Amino acid sequence: MTNAPELAGKLVLIGAGKMGSAMLQGWLEAGVKPSQVVIFDPLPPPETVDLIARHAISHNPAPDSVTSIEAILVAIKPQMIDDVLPSIAVLAKHKPLVVSVVAGKTISAFQGHFGAGTPVIRTIPNTPAAVGRGITAMAASSEVSAHQMTLATALLTSLGEVVIVDNESLIDACTAISGSGPAYVFYMAECMTAAGIKLGLPADIAEQLARATVSGAGELMRATGIPAGTLRENVTSPKGTTYAALQVLMADADGMKQLMIRATAEAENRSRELAG
Repeated sequence: MTNAPELAGKLVLIGAGKMGSAMLQGWLEAGVKPSQVVIFDPLPPPETVDLIARHAISHNPAPDSVTSIEAILVAIKPQMIDDVLPSIAVLAKHKPLVVSVVAGKTISAFQGHFGAGTPVIRTIPNTPAAVGRGITAMAASSEVSAHQMTLATALLTSLGEVVIVDNESLIDACTAISGSGPAYVFYMAECMTAAGIKLGLPADIAEQLARATVSGAGELMRATGIPAGTLRENVTSPKGTTYAALQVLMADADGMKQLMIRATAEAENRSRELAG
């Protein structure tokens, strides 16, 4: 995030764990005034406690003492919302925008706590957000204004890229691709490591080769913006070694594409089940 979000009021962060802390750090680096931020978290990690103290950020004030709230960003575990949100429900009287980075909880779940008609944006970030290389998909309730969409986008770019989907139901598909996706990439690195060992490489060298290849290829896609298919074609010589491997990975019946389609369908279905 290069420019500070245009905040007319207070920005309340509920939950300052890994995701919340990453956003807080990004907001401050972008120029959000510490006096505009209020944090509710009973036990943030030590580095976040230091950050809060260093910038004199309001931490766990009496909820009814907080005024002029423009946005509330909720970054807690899904199983915690029914315990945490009632304790700060008084904040809803300010009619703020509510942005959720809580996995599996619907817009209606938050309107159940903050009141019908509350503008709510539901998002699904992913774990590379911890290093500013995440991507967050978001969907908005009908009450969210264009200005609030712009504000939410600015707040979430502290984690990386942001995409907007028109329908909340597509959040489940986004979860299957990007929310769960880092685990697929990590597993691919595991499989490449195992394959290297099978070919006779020492385990540490096989792991280093796999890790550097996966991360380097990802950075090449990001830095160049060239479509993945084009990059693949560029490194595939006719009848060469890469071509030989791709004949297995790209097999019509049991290749990687079919496995990924099946895997993401399972993830999407599970996301719907968890959302209730």
